[in-house]
Amino acid sequence: MLHPDYRFCPRCAAELSVGHSGGRDRNRCTACGFVHWNNPAPVVAALLQVGDEILLARNAAWPPKTFALITGFLEAGETPEEGIAREVKEETDLDAQRIDLIGVYEFTRKNELIIAYHVVATGSVRLSEELAEFRMVPPHKLRPWRAGTGMAVADWMRARGLPYEFVDLPPRPQSEPV
Repeated sequence: MLHPDYRFCPRCAAELSVGHSGGRDRNRCTACGFVHWNNPAPVVAALLQVGDEILLARNAAWPPKTFALITGFLEAGETPEEGIAREVKEETDLDAQRIDLIGVYEFTRKNELIIAYHVVATGSVRLSEELAEFRMVPPHKLRPWRAGTGMAVADWMRARGLPYEFVDLPPRPQSEPV
């Protein structure tokens, strides 16, 4: 999918046009040859365990009763494990004690690639201003959703022999949970 707002070349400011490059149509600059590859952004996600329960959070921009995993963009110069430990600390003030990979998931609707971890953390929860509230959920009561991080929840539950049913989510605005 070509990003509709990416209209001008960051090198020479000429207007971009659609051209074929690397086997696909891409926004490109005919003046200087720049190609906007529009690669997916790497996102890290934590299925965050505190004690015997899983912490789900609601972003301040989301509708009430919409909870998901702790997520954030991977920053330059950090490993995915460092990135998720940082996100957990920034968003919940918890300290990651153990980080285990669950899997990697596509989230094409937002052009993201999600690297999901099971993170065991300790401390007292203190939410960042980005998050409105949180819930602690026993693992057997988790209800995965059919997109993004919901698939990681299902895989984590399956690996532990926990039964689950997917919950259908209504269509979400751009600030939707991943």
